[in-house]
Amino acid sequence: MKRIVFFIALVLLSFSFAPIKKLSPYIFEALFRFPNKIENTENPITVKGANLGKLLFYDTILSQDYSMSCASCHKQEFAFADNVNFSQGIDSSLMTRNTMPLFNLAWYSSFFWDGRSSSIEDQVFVPVAAHNEMNLSWKEAAKRLNGNNLYQKEFKKVFGVSKIDSTHIAKAIAQFERTLISNQSKYDRVIQGKDKFTAAELNGFIIVNDQSMGDCLHCHITDAHALGTNGKFANNGLDSDYTLTDKGKFGFSKNEKDIGKFKIPSLRNIALTAPYMHDGRFETLEEVLDFYSEGVQSSKYIDSKMQYAHQGGVQLSDKDKKDVIAFLKTLTDSVFIQNPEFHSPY
Repeated sequence: MKRIVFFIALVLLSFSFAPIKKLSPYIFEALFRFPNKIENTENPITVKGANLGKLLFYDTILSQDYSMSCASCHKQEFAFADNVNFSQGIDSSLMTRNTMPLFNLAWYSSFFWDGRSSSIEDQVFVPVAAHNEMNLSWKEAAKRLNGNNLYQKEFKKVFGVSKIDSTHIAKAIAQFERTLISNQSKYDRVIQGKDKFTAAELNGFIIVNDQSMGDCLHCHITDAHALGTNGKFANNGLDSDYTLTDKGKFGFSKNEKDIGKFKIPSLRNIALTAPYMHDGRFETLEEVLDFYSEGVQSSKYIDSKMQYAHQGGVQLSDKDKKDVIAFLKTLTDSVFIQNPEFHSPY
């Protein structure tokens, strides 16, 4: 009898020390001509973590009056951007800058038009609490999720916690946002040797990457790697007088050299993300090309790479502009904007 009791106790003890089953990591496919991602070792991406982040991304529970979610301003059909100059927050409050798209974020080291956040996790904290966006305190956000049975169970599975806090919420959303990868456009097929540009598209590609023509390659990289941006900040000559306009990165850094500098967006999916620039001042790609061709405003703050600013721009012909736009449209990733993996779970 003693042996039986001892055996049962031994079995129970072995179960109590059994290792907790690890969550399945989220597996990313191999990407052609992409640089290395910036890994966050403190928030490794798992399948369950990304799914939890997607629930939160589409849930209105994180807004003060339950009227909006992250997806209210970041819509999949627009490459997770919005199609208006300024998105609307709580009580129809207008935001102060154009909504940036969300894709290939794992390669960026700074976020927002002015670079005020250095990680995706840090970025998540801003819109939820912003008064003209979701306007919800993080204390209340945590309270709501702790009182929700579904979220209690899911956060327990993903992070092993019985009490949810703002850090866990930000980590979950960041995991989902890191899975938003766009790499299946015609441009991608061409550089992989699976497709060919038309004559107009090829000429547009050449113009974009020729310093004596479009001179776009310094900021919007499509030849050396496939991100479509160098991820940095620049004053591209939108304005010459910054006394009354948005001063860009300067508002965050207070460094005079940053006046008029804004984050350089990717050319990927550019045909889907109108209107353009930080204030949405250009409604069409045609207007954007007109600006870079003959509308650049020179000032002491303009980026040195804008080498044709002294003549108002690169002076493209109408045909060249059309060809550049033809190339830009090859960067549209229809697979990405239709991918059911990123659809609302509700």
